[in-house]
Amino acid sequence: MADFQFNVAKGRVVELYRRVRVGDPATSALLVVALDAAGIETDAALKDRDSLADVLAGATNEVTNTGYSRKVLAAGDLSDVVPDDANDWTDLALPDQTWNNVQMGTNWAKIIICYRPAAASPDSAVIPLTSHDFPINPDGSNVVAQVDPSGFFRAV
Repeated sequence: MADFQFNVAKGRVVELYRRVRVGDPATSALLVVALDAAGIETDAALKDRDSLADVLAGATNEVTNTGYSRKVLAAGDLSDVVPDDANDWTDLALPDQTWNNVQMGTNWAKIIICYRPAAASPDSAVIPLTSHDFPINPDGSNVVAQVDPSGFFRAV
């Protein structure tokens, strides 16, 4: 589950996930972005950021390791949104993410899940949804982000 939800996404995560899942709009996607451990701002500061550009505008940076790139999750990568009526919540799932042969350089602190409204959207239009602690020091091997079996987000 998420370590925190960005304030701009409160009450919106399920709907934005669903929009990607049903292709509304067709080129919308979820992005998985890794953040650099050096200079990363506190969770209290980060959760107030309203766009991916805002997240990356301060002391917090995206990682730059060879072998890293943002993961783009489209409709076919996501599960249907199915409320759990017995428990009165909705869990949202993501497949585990693998970056192959990530070289040394930048140490990772977090991965964030973001909503991208269209393929050509600038970072200023990308909405950060959730943040997940992910401390790792790449060493040339594969980096695998194993998402919680319950999902990356639970709406209660």
